[in-house]
Amino acid sequence: MPNLLIILVVSNAYMRGKMTGMSVGFFSGLLLDILFGNVIGLYAMLLLIIGYIAGFANRIYSRDDFTLPLIFIAIANFVYQFLYYIFEFLLRGKLDFLFYFRTLILPEVIYTVAAAIFLYKLLQLINHALDRNELEEE
Repeated sequence: MPNLLIILVVSNAYMRGKMTGMSVGFFSGLLLDILFGNVIGLYAMLLLIIGYIAGFANRIYSRDDFTLPLIFIAIANFVYQFLYYIFEFLLRGKLDFLFYFRTLILPEVIYTVAAAIFLYKLLQLINHALDRNELEEE
């Protein structure tokens, strides 16, 4: 299934910058930790790092660009799954990375990018509405 929080974190970081990406990543990860985590803080740390790194792309943000954010989402999802593999499986002695890659990482990256095609445009519209509201308040 697609990782909707990766789409949310990367899109916000790409459109709004590092601090917003880190904030959205931390609180999204904290929600995941509370709901599903064995260790409180693992998801928060992973999504915070992804939000921070994706926030560097804010400098090249363009309203018309649609492929670059999808590439960032695919890379971020791969990095997220790889780091999750390291912390949850590799440190426990489960070394079959190719099996994990074929059965979990690759399908999730494909599903997430497919969902991002639709959701990124919606998040972009919300971001532009927020930008207009900020400009009107000033």
